[in-house]
Amino acid sequence: MDRGTERDASPSPGAGHGALAEPTEPGRVPLAVVVVDREGLVSHWSRGARRLFGVSKDEAIGRTALDLLPVSGALPEEEDTSPYAAHDGLGPDLESSLDGGLSYPAAGRARLSAPGRDRVDVLWWAYPLIGPGPERLLVLAADADILRAGGIGDGAPVRTAPGFALHTDFPGAEELASRLPEILPSMSVGESARIVGQVLELGYPILEFSQNDRVPVTPDWGVARRAERRARRERAARVLAAGEPVPEELRDEGEDLEYAAVREHLEFLNEVSGRIGTSLDLSRTIIEVSRAVVPRFTDVAGTYLREQVVAGEGLPEGVPDTTTMWHRVALEHTDEPGRWDDVVPVGEAMPFPAHTPFFQCMTSGEPVLVPRISEEMGQAIAAQFEKRDIRPLITGRSMLVVPLKARHVVLGFMILLRHPERPVFDDMDRVTGAELAARAGLVLDNARMYTYQENVAETLQDSMLPHIPPRMAGCDIATRYLPGTLLGRVGGDWFDAVKLPGGRTAFVVGDVMGHGLNSAAMMGQLRTAVQTMAGLDLPPAQLLRNLDDLAQRLGDTYLATCLYAVYDPIASELHLANAGHIPPVLVRAGDGRSELLDLPTGAPVGVGGVPFEAERVRVEPGDRLVMCTDGLVEVRGEDIGVGLATLCESAAHPAASMDDACDTIIRALNTCGGRKDDVALLMARLNGIEPDDVAEWRLALDPAEAGRARAVVREQLHDWGLAKLVMPAELLVSELVTNAVRHSHARPVELRLVRGDTLLCEVDDDDHELPTLLSSGSLDDAGRGLRVVSTLSREWGTSRTKAGKTVWFELTLPRR
Repeated sequence: MDRGTERDASPSPGAGHGALAEPTEPGRVPLAVVVVDREGLVSHWSRGARRLFGVSKDEAIGRTALDLLPVSGALPEEEDTSPYAAHDGLGPDLESSLDGGLSYPAAGRARLSAPGRDRVDVLWWAYPLIGPGPERLLVLAADADILRAGGIGDGAPVRTAPGFALHTDFPGAEELASRLPEILPSMSVGESARIVGQVLELGYPILEFSQNDRVPVTPDWGVARRAERRARRERAARVLAAGEPVPEELRDEGEDLEYAAVREHLEFLNEVSGRIGTSLDLSRTIIEVSRAVVPRFTDVAGTYLREQVVAGEGLPEGVPDTTTMWHRVALEHTDEPGRWDDVVPVGEAMPFPAHTPFFQCMTSGEPVLVPRISEEMGQAIAAQFEKRDIRPLITGRSMLVVPLKARHVVLGFMILLRHPERPVFDDMDRVTGAELAARAGLVLDNARMYTYQENVAETLQDSMLPHIPPRMAGCDIATRYLPGTLLGRVGGDWFDAVKLPGGRTAFVVGDVMGHGLNSAAMMGQLRTAVQTMAGLDLPPAQLLRNLDDLAQRLGDTYLATCLYAVYDPIASELHLANAGHIPPVLVRAGDGRSELLDLPTGAPVGVGGVPFEAERVRVEPGDRLVMCTDGLVEVRGEDIGVGLATLCESAAHPAASMDDACDTIIRALNTCGGRKDDVALLMARLNGIEPDDVAEWRLALDPAEAGRARAVVREQLHDWGLAKLVMPAELLVSELVTNAVRHSHARPVELRLVRGDTLLCEVDDDDHELPTLLSSGSLDDAGRGLRVVSTLSREWGTSRTKAGKTVWFELTLPRR
């Protein structure tokens, strides 16, 4: 498009502005801007309007628009020889526009009387304003004589396009300027934004024109024609409208008209294609599709989708029937605000019976055209809406129902309605609507597939990540997982917390190198292996050694880093081992100081043949351990030391809760601002367990020790104020001690009670064979002990230790 020049752009009284040096050079001319409110009164009268119509702003504001802009009629046929001749059929005349009879953009040419002048021959554009404000109509007008005086029209054809500038004396101008795409719906968003910036800089209304630009809502002023040429075209148009064969002498004009109409429809489809599908977000795509056709193609657009599409599920199967539920997902219209909202609210789901045009469209997959909705059809459609009468909204309007299809499956449909005063939908509109729906259906299906794949990925990721309780023995835990990109929600980062014998807890953070489903699958295998080996109570270094062997057996395609820590709340100690992972941060409760723990850093698991070493670190109650993956601290092109320093600083920041502390770290490291790697974060507050909450006894390998065990447990529970737990605890301890004494070989049996969030009881012996829960008959002498434990305890389990095994159970503490 040829751009308008900015020289001579400032307004000057009298003559036109931006006059052309050559007939074909683009430029600018003054433009009158008039805003009419819903009462038909002028609420804004620009300086251009004062110059064009000879009425001052003070005289115009508050007066009836029809009084200020009296229409004296179109130009006589013999005078209408300019390239700006009026074009019939492009909307109501200016008088009906000012009188409130306009519901869609229109334009034309009119002769207006003005004080001190014979006549004012103007080109005008009228745009209905949609919204809650008092403004109803925006009228832009230009003096056609100035265009002719500047040389336009003497040479090559020119098209014109208005632009609305910001006026400090008009309170609503800023809002109108920001809504220029709605005020000028025939223009692309990019072109509108360009003109907005241009006119705001110039500070007054302009009229931009070019040999190559197009503004479909304006008359086709760009084709120079004489009066007889115009008359021939009018005759051809009447013949075509009547459906009669076009005479030979008018065939050229008829073909020109048909070509112009087809070109207009193709240009519209091209513009719509550029406005929809700007993202893969299903909700945003639905809104884009609905807004793309209002008001240029239709006045009302309602979009309905099948339930599976709205839910982001797979492609719907089968042909829709009378039981298929259709969700109304969008409704755009040019009526007054709120007129449709209560009657047909967005979000409603309903079926459609077989006698409706909607059912015909959804089952046939073809557009359905209803030139006018009759009273009978309006009644039939309204019957589907309980306690709501929609007949006033639809009766008398032209309707086109178009299917939204993809892969030969109907995803939904659009109901398009035109106001009664607007031309009815015709066969060309049917073709245009079908093509529009085909493109919209493809865009919606792309968004649906992306939403479906995203849901599958999130479900897979959620299933692989553990749901860690916020409290475990002697510690509080908070976690965060953030995907690296919207297109890669599945990754190889993971965290975990595993309950161990002795009230201990194992913390794990790992990162499989790479992204996607393969990395996620590898992560799932490694995480399961770590849980299994942790349950065997393997030391951290040995666990990583075994994990490295497993990773090599799984294949040499992927490597993984892993940090494994065991917290003993009774001994107030951390036992840690590292396999190529970034070090953890320990925040000291005493002075708030944070430090990176200096651990031996082994190679990632999967490398093979590399030794792993473990370190023990003393901790105090209230200390916090922070473990994360490198996606949190590493940014391409930056030193990882910067990220680690920020991690230490943010981890030490005081926080009201563990969740707040995690959020502080996330915000400090700007994880949501462009990092492309996944992030796994685990934070544990190491509260410890007080010595007074732990009781231990050593029992000889004598069956009589079961009675002693019951006695010491009963006494200890009374000391702790847990008398309500005495009966079940005595019974369960007696069962476990009896089994331990029976199966132990040489070492005494150890009994331990730990009071925390639950009552934990552990019995250790030197037998490596783990007990199993057996089925026992009514006459069997054995096999009932573990079933009693399983029935009465809150939770129970067993695990191997270096010396043998541990069998444990938990009881829920009574409410105080």
